[in-house]
Amino acid sequence: MPRPRPVKRIEPDAPPTDFRAAVLAVVARIPKGRLASYGQVALLAGFPQRPRQVGMVLSGLPEGTALPWHRVVNTRGYVPSRGRWWGAMEQIGRLRDEGIEVDDQGNLDLEAHRWRPRGR
Repeated sequence: MPRPRPVKRIEPDAPPTDFRAAVLAVVARIPKGRLASYGQVALLAGFPQRPRQVGMVLSGLPEGTALPWHRVVNTRGYVPSRGRWWGAMEQIGRLRDEGIEVDDQGNLDLEAHRWRPRGR
């Protein structure tokens, strides 16, 4: 019986070290009362295939950060809460404080509040 051929594993490229800085710079520009999706932030940061990594960067921010992380939501128009309901409740409260209507499950109208930066 022939031996199976070894499979060469292809490792994905790690995001460049400036990925985090690019994401934080985009998020810092989102104005009060406006929203962006994780995918939109990734695209504007120059990494269109990395929306999940945007979420990882934002979830790792220190407590009390001045960065408006709460203005970044799921592309389907809701505040993700899987495994972090306390953070979702804080995000919902902050969005409501900015005049964005969010129901108790975290659903909102992303398109009504979508940030559209000039030149894009």
